[in-house]
Amino acid sequence: MKKASSEAWSTAFRRLAMAVIALCLTTGASYMFAIVVQSDGFDWLDIVRIALMAVASFWLAWGGCIALFGILFPPEERPTAEALPEGRTAVLLPIYNEATGPVFARLEAIMKSVAALPAADRFDFFVLSDTTKADVGEEEQRAYERLLVRQNAGGRLFYRRREQNIGRKAGNIADFLTTSGGAYDYMLVLDADSLMDGKTILEMVRRMEADPRLGLLQSLPQIIGLSTLFGRLLQFATGLYGPYFARGLAAVQGEEGTFWGHNALIRTRAFAAACGMAPLTGKPPFGGHILSHDTVEAALLARDGWKVRLDPDLTGSYEEAPANMVDYAKRDRRWCQGNLQHSRILAAPRFRFWSRISILQGVFAYLASPIWCIFLLASLAAPLVAPPPVYFDGHSPFPVFPHPETTTALALLFGLVALLILPKLLLVARALFGGNSADFGGPVRLLISFLLEILLTSILAPIHMMFHCRSVFQVLTGADSGWPTADRDDGSLPITAAFSATWWMSIAGAGAIAFSHTYAPEMFYWLLPVALPLVVAPLLVWMTASVLLGKVTKKLGLFQVPTEAGPVAVAEDMRLALSQEAAA
Repeated sequence: MKKASSEAWSTAFRRLAMAVIALCLTTGASYMFAIVVQSDGFDWLDIVRIALMAVASFWLAWGGCIALFGILFPPEERPTAEALPEGRTAVLLPIYNEATGPVFARLEAIMKSVAALPAADRFDFFVLSDTTKADVGEEEQRAYERLLVRQNAGGRLFYRRREQNIGRKAGNIADFLTTSGGAYDYMLVLDADSLMDGKTILEMVRRMEADPRLGLLQSLPQIIGLSTLFGRLLQFATGLYGPYFARGLAAVQGEEGTFWGHNALIRTRAFAAACGMAPLTGKPPFGGHILSHDTVEAALLARDGWKVRLDPDLTGSYEEAPANMVDYAKRDRRWCQGNLQHSRILAAPRFRFWSRISILQGVFAYLASPIWCIFLLASLAAPLVAPPPVYFDGHSPFPVFPHPETTTALALLFGLVALLILPKLLLVARALFGGNSADFGGPVRLLISFLLEILLTSILAPIHMMFHCRSVFQVLTGADSGWPTADRDDGSLPITAAFSATWWMSIAGAGAIAFSHTYAPEMFYWLLPVALPLVVAPLLVWMTASVLLGKVTKKLGLFQVPTEAGPVAVAEDMRLALSQEAAA
């Protein structure tokens, strides 16, 4: 009890410290910006811009603090238990119109890894299909039967296909709980692209059995299997920075963590009792079934007194991700709708304080881009509404000319850039001098990869911003994302597809440049780093979706991640199973 109280106070202190640091940085940025905008007079639009700057810079500062705390507060060392688990675990694989071969290959690799454990008999596997396409459903049935034979998994592997996929993935899990959940103490929830090592799964069960109050244990999935330039860039960034951001999150979340929807172990009876979710009133996008249900489920568990914990030290947890910017934006569109939907439940009764903060973070993750965009538009419009300069103030016979605050403006710019880059620089320095640079190709390749990552992500950032702005606009105007099937091919895109997805950005970028040149020339050069990538967005999206460029970087040893430094057994088993499935 004393230890729990001490941990609670430590978590509260870290939260307070992070809030204070972020607020101080925000205050400094806002003050400097106020100095810049008042140099040529002060009007109502300047007040709007200062407010937008304050909100946007707070978001940057908050993210930077999370990374900093990931360095300052390493994850708690948890002794590995040797006892075999007593409870039974159901490994759940919900699928929806997926490519059958890769899905069952991943499942077979997980099953093979679990079968090598001394407690393999404590695990059963369930393929929970919500597939609506008849031909895909038939393929799933055949793949299930082949896997049943290959793994001799009678009585351990089960396949069920719902006729009506009510409630989407959350409804799929709820259906399992209703029909079979009572037979299992824990459930490991996967996604169609999840891959997990059996030893990691066993360790998660041991940790949950060691803490009777632990309701959900989230692992940190590492992205693997991407071959495009964008995919390798994403793998590298998440592989290098992700563990530290996760440590920072864990440090401030404490026992009120979040749930990412997959690669997590859940106490079955806790989830069944706490996480029932009725559809929201009204029509989508703000009504209907909650799309991003995982965040809400974590909040409901915490509300009922269960611990929800992220353990970043758990290795052997993997996933795939969209391999190009168009597919990434499609996934973001669905997540955007789900996160904005959460605004309706932010004030739900008895939610814990940090659960509300997590929900608010999810909402703001998508509102940040429109805020920056509105800030840029307001800055373009500012010269048109600025009051004319007053050269004679009545107190002096000599004219008083406006004093440009160029130095302050540059200091503010460098400060904002530092909020973005400094945390990454600290993490790279830690890798370089901490002895694990070999996992990323060695010191030289790591440094080159880091510089390229900074350059490419800076160039691509305006495109991501515009995709987010469009998603938010669509949600606010009542457009429903539906439930699209994820595209899990190699990620390459023809130039026509890239142009179709981003032509409107080119028009917006060219229009902004022309407007600035004509009406706001003082903003022209400041705007170019944002507008130029938009003008050539189709070309950038197409090039970053190139498998050839991805192979070139891999051959050069760039954007290497720890999972490429040595063989990953469960991934090798997955590739073997995929070849067997393809030959069947």
